[in-house]
Amino acid sequence: MAVEITSHDRDTNRRDRIDKPVGYAEADIPVYLLIDRDNNTVTVFSEPKEGRYQQSPSYPWGASVELPAPVNITLETEKLKDYAD
Repeated sequence: MAVEITSHDRDTNRRDRIDKPVGYAEADIPVYLLIDRDNNTVTVFSEPKEGRYQQSPSYPWGASVELPAPVNITLETEKLKDYAD
């Protein structure tokens, strides 16, 4: 599993939302969790296949997020609201 938190750099959109999901999927990382500070969302990328994630649902901060296998945990994201800019 890989976890990233978006930065406030000018290239965040390309790097964190486009390049990293492709790179992690190509490396066959089963779950990539993106904590997006711009959108106050958590996106769970899973099921890598042929260099792309097949699943990428997004959830608002505060939601209970089910991380799929092989992680298999429920992530409570309520506390993320304390870090909203």
